[in-house]
Amino acid sequence: MRHFRELLKNLDLMLLLLPLVLGCIGIVMIGSTAYSGSLAYTGDMKVQSMAFLLGLLSIGILLLIDYQVFDRLQKPFYVIGILLLLAVFLPGLGSEQYGTRGWIDLGPLNLQPSEVCKVIFILVLASYLSRREEELHGMRDLIFCGLFILPYVGLILLQGDLGNALVYLVITVVMVYYAGIDGKLYAKVAVAGCAMLPLAYFCLHGYQKLRIDAFLHPNDLSLPGNYQVWNSKVALGSGGFFGKGLFAGTQKNLKFLPVPESDFIFSVVGEELGFLGGAVLILLYALLLWRIGRAAADAKDMHGALIAVGALGMFFFQIFENIGMTMGVMPVTGITLPFVSYGGSSVLTNMTIIGLVLTVRLRNKEINF
Repeated sequence: MRHFRELLKNLDLMLLLLPLVLGCIGIVMIGSTAYSGSLAYTGDMKVQSMAFLLGLLSIGILLLIDYQVFDRLQKPFYVIGILLLLAVFLPGLGSEQYGTRGWIDLGPLNLQPSEVCKVIFILVLASYLSRREEELHGMRDLIFCGLFILPYVGLILLQGDLGNALVYLVITVVMVYYAGIDGKLYAKVAVAGCAMLPLAYFCLHGYQKLRIDAFLHPNDLSLPGNYQVWNSKVALGSGGFFGKGLFAGTQKNLKFLPVPESDFIFSVVGEELGFLGGAVLILLYALLLWRIGRAAADAKDMHGALIAVGALGMFFFQIFENIGMTMGVMPVTGITLPFVSYGGSSVLTNMTIIGLVLTVRLRNKEINF
């Protein structure tokens, strides 16, 4: 107990509080999307609140655990993650939502394994790379890394979830680079990957191709998604500097914004709270990313640093992609805005990953008695 009290002196209170502040903003904005003349504590708000409470419990448990324990669990974790991703294909268990067969039907609750498995993925990849820190030199090593992540990314693509597949790829790119792969080799692979993007386009599902077409032709409102993005930009622009006021957004109230409680919640923030509200939200995210980056920089070993770096890559990409798609500068992928968008699986995953970063930060120095 004395040992743990000493460890708590390293607790990053800002990193603990920022997700809670973002979560409170999210619950209020989710309530705003359902506002119809009177305030009500909606079902979505209850689910979101419960997910945050479970997330706090997850953080509390993780603070008691030395993250190095997870290194010894790499193999079982790796298999468990694959089994969870496979479970969505079981008849009677897996279900389809928003064109993606990526959910497990648990009766009153739906679990999205591609979200939950982000925790497992970061842990197993951190273990894999930290054990091979001195071996990451050539193309052979990159190929092995690719084979290591292939079951995860492949299964998520089979579910039709291009957005989360991209999140996993970004996590991998950031973590492999930080682990020490040769920079010149990495640049060559990146150029080759960009050259193959046109080929990858033909491997996408039909509706995914339409989203890419819509992004490349933003003025063609006949393409699926462009009309909604156009309305999102109208919402952001009409908010002005101070916004129309909480609950007073017209684009949301008139049902012009699709899934405003999740995918396009930043549009609701921009319309009702204006440029000022959006800027404050982005500032909070910048502070969150900074604290995660500090945890990576101060980690006592490569394993801990890679866990924090994986979290940094994941949060940065999701924030950039979600806000970018509401402005029309990124394709619409359905990626949620961390801690703010509605989604129990997403919130619980994000809070758990924050717990991992906190425990890395907590144990950045050896304490001897």
